[in-house]
Amino acid sequence: QVQLVESGGGFVQAGGSLRLSCAASGNRFSFPSMGWYRQAPGNQRELVARVTGPLNTDYADSVKGRFTISRDNANNMVHLRMNSLKPEDTAVYLCYAIYLGNIHWGQGTQVTVSS
Repeated sequence: QVQLVESGGGFVQAGGSLRLSCAASGNRFSFPSMGWYRQAPGNQRELVARVTGPLNTDYADSVKGRFTISRDNANNMVHLRMNSLKPEDTAVYLCYAIYLGNIHWGQGTQVTVSS
């Protein structure tokens, strides 16, 4: 059973920074892809950033240059550093991991950016 636990969300003013972390259970070699989605009220869930394989990263256009995803294989974690936050970044951020072809989700962490 894959379990994902997020931490690091909170309230920040526009222009500020936050760092999200996600700790995953299970053998790290079983997770070919890990990353973050977000969902704001009334909006569809959207991909924010992901790490595929050891080095491949992808970002949503709206966060390129501001967010950085990194993976810590030694501790089976994935992090999302968010700089220059904007009010439109406000959402629940959900960690995901692919395991044996299935996507698994964390419970989500709220990020609120005030203007």
